[in-house]
Amino acid sequence: MSRSPVRVATLTLSDTRTLDDDEGGQLLGELLKKAGFTVASHAVLREEPELLRAAIEQIASAGTADAIVTTGGTGIAPRDRTVEALAPLFEKTLDGFGEAFRRLSWDAIGPNAILSRAAAGVARGLVVIALPGSPKAVELAVTQLIGPVLAHAVALASGTGGHHHRHTQHTDSTQDKEQRG
Repeated sequence: MSRSPVRVATLTLSDTRTLDDDEGGQLLGELLKKAGFTVASHAVLREEPELLRAAIEQIASAGTADAIVTTGGTGIAPRDRTVEALAPLFEKTLDGFGEAFRRLSWDAIGPNAILSRAAAGVARGLVVIALPGSPKAVELAVTQLIGPVLAHAVALASGTGGHHHRHTQHTDSTQDKEQRG
């Protein structure tokens, strides 16, 4: 039984970008489609926490997406407030996403990677991922992290997927030797 593709709503957070010049958002949509996801919607929002929270609530209430990926507003400039906007919505944080993103970014850009506050979590049953606005950061995140993991994360967050961890049984080698001996 095959599942339908994961539906992703994308949001660009910027005080200066429009739909016409939103390079990061356009690339995000293209890469998500290439990875096998359906882009359910895209919007450009001013970097205002209330607007982001309202958009997430609207998407969750409408049931039009399984995940939301944002681009922009994850740096440390005064107007970068995406993480602060998302934090109160997160029922669960996915700390490993930001850690992995910064680790991979380190290889590409060196110590400046620590200035990224890329983050992810679960809000209202949706996986929500906040990426930097840089097209290179978007490409890195989608190809290396989001593409391989998002479908499984959505299944777990929505309660439709079981845990698929491989458990190994650990035995005490001394006890095994005694039983064999």
